[in-house]
Formats: sequence, C-alpha cells, structure tokens
Amino acid sequence: MKLDFDIVLENDKVRIEPLHWEHFEFLLPISNSDPDLLKFSPAEFGTEQALKKYIDNTLKLRKQHLKCTFAIFDKEQNEFAGSTSFMNISEVDERLEIGSTWLGTKYQRSGLNKNCKYLLMQYAFSKAKCKRIEFKTDNRNSQSKKSIEAIGGKYEGLLRSHTSMLDGFRRDTVCYSILLNEWTEIRKTIFKEIDILQTTVKDHR
Repeated sequence: MKLDFDIVLENDKVRIEPLHWEHFEFLLPISNSDPDLLKFSPAEFGTEQALKKYIDNTLKLRKQHLKCTFAIFDKEQNEFAGSTSFMNISEVDERLEIGSTWLGTKYQRSGLNKNCKYLLMQYAFSKAKCKRIEFKTDNRNSQSKKSIEAIGGKYEGLLRSHTSMLDGFRRDTVCYSILLNEWTEIRKTIFKEIDILQTTVKDHR
C-alpha cells in the first residue's frame, strides 16, 4: 500500500483536500457554533484554541505519515463543511482507518458524508492498494454506528474500557471494517448512485 498524503479527491458534490492552516478561518465558525460535534471523541473541540491544537497535531502526524487529515468542501453550498481523516495508517499491513470525521450540523444527513466516504474508500482500495479499511466509534454513538453500517461496515467486536475521554469516562469502542474483496459489491450497490458521478484524483504538490 502506498498512500499519497497530498491527494485531493472530488466529484460533483464534494472536494476533499489536505487540511492546512488556511482552512482555519473557514472551519472555526463550525467549531464555535457546534462544540458538541466531537463529544464522543477524546479530542478537544469547540474553541479557537482547540481547533488550532487539532490542526497543529494533524500536520505533525502527516509529516510522520501516521495520519492524513482533509478539509471537506461542499460544492453545492460552496463552503467548507468539516473534516475527515485517514488515520492509524500501516503501509506494511496495507490497512488504514477512516475516522475523526465531523461535519457542521447543516451539512449532516445531506449525502455529503456518504460522498466523502465513497471518495476515500475508492481511492484507498483502487489507487493506494489498501487491503483493509477500519472504522471505530464510541459504543454510545448510535448515529455513528448506523452510518458505518449503512455504508457496508462489518461489525467486528467491542473493545471494552478502550479510550479515556476528556471527562475521565472510559469509553467502549466498537470496531468495524471493509475488506478489499468486499468493496466491489459495496460500490455497485450501496454507492451505486455516487459511483456514476465523475470522480477526480489530483496531486497538488
């Protein structure tokens, strides 16, 4: 597996581009207006300082090829809508996780997230030659679990008392995955309408 950490992915609905400091001013209003977007995540969120810390940390992890975080641009609304990431990347094991996804409330249930997931998985499986994509979420996050299952994620198990949250609570983490040999069928069924859209892959280095 070989991941391009400068990749830009887009179709008619959305553009996903590497997150940099120039995105800060566009994402800050989302962060400030909806501080509970990451309430099931151990990351700080909802303040200017927290967003700066978030971007700084993701840029450091990108340099180490451990995480590739993107800004999500909604083409229909003509504005940035949130962020998502390739994370827990292991090129040797040919696997990665898609996670740390957050969208402003107005962009949720609009199909934007599904388009993002399609672009990320299509690139990972078809271009980067990934063999396994993982998804993890807090067991209390019923919306996230339903979303992962809706895109074909297969339930693998529960990691008990897995992650320490900011309030001291230790969350149980639910694990899902999609394998390369499952992707073709998922792409042709669950993502059928998105699959026919024009998809563009760009290297903006």
